[in-house]
Amino acid sequence: MSEQTPITLITGGSRGLGRNAAVAVARQGQDVIITYRSRADEAKNVVAEIEALGRRAVALQLDVGDSASFDAFVTAVREALQSHWQRDTFDALVNNAGVGLHTPFADTTEAQFDELMNIHLKGPFFLTQKLLPLIADGGRIVNISTGLARFSLPGYAAYATMKGGVEVLTRYLAKELGPRGIAVNVVAPGAIETDFGGGRLRDNAQLNQFVASQTALGRAGKADDIGGVVASLLSPANGWINAQRIEASGGMFL
Repeated sequence: MSEQTPITLITGGSRGLGRNAAVAVARQGQDVIITYRSRADEAKNVVAEIEALGRRAVALQLDVGDSASFDAFVTAVREALQSHWQRDTFDALVNNAGVGLHTPFADTTEAQFDELMNIHLKGPFFLTQKLLPLIADGGRIVNISTGLARFSLPGYAAYATMKGGVEVLTRYLAKELGPRGIAVNVVAPGAIETDFGGGRLRDNAQLNQFVASQTALGRAGKADDIGGVVASLLSPANGWINAQRIEASGGMFL
């Protein structure tokens, strides 16, 4: 990581796990660039929260499902780095942005499949590729997967398939970016109480109780359980962790 104040770029950093990770990274002493898809107001609030911690933050609009927009986004990142930090590079990329889908395999449409693929697999693949010239040597990449890539619950076939691809991609990135000293890992959250997937886990007491009963620590996860994991992988002390899948699920389905 840079001897200057490290800068971390987190996609989907305006809400949920991304927002929590952005704040955790800022508390750790890093500056942050977050992206949002449509809710500029939420992104503005996160920037203010980070600035209140004494760190710098910038919010940029990005739809990770639209790879045709990536060149313009890279230009925006380059301009933000110059104007806010007088730098040409940032230190860490967290590929977090995503959407949920709970639909039986037999009912999953091609349109749903394509949307998930564009956002969760094609997006991180080509966004990371486009951003490579801006990531500092010795930097970090953290991808976000899901516990559903290890255990299987009906209704998540398409979503988990994309995340399985992300886990394989993580190992290949670690191998190919190793010569630049860039460590690449993947964090796989378990079931988390957020508005993700329409807030099913948060709002459905029966589902929440089921998850708690299948988790060694006896409850469903919260966003606060994940942000610190992401931040820890970006800390100076953890630079030797590479090509690993870190599941943060409280011990689900052991």
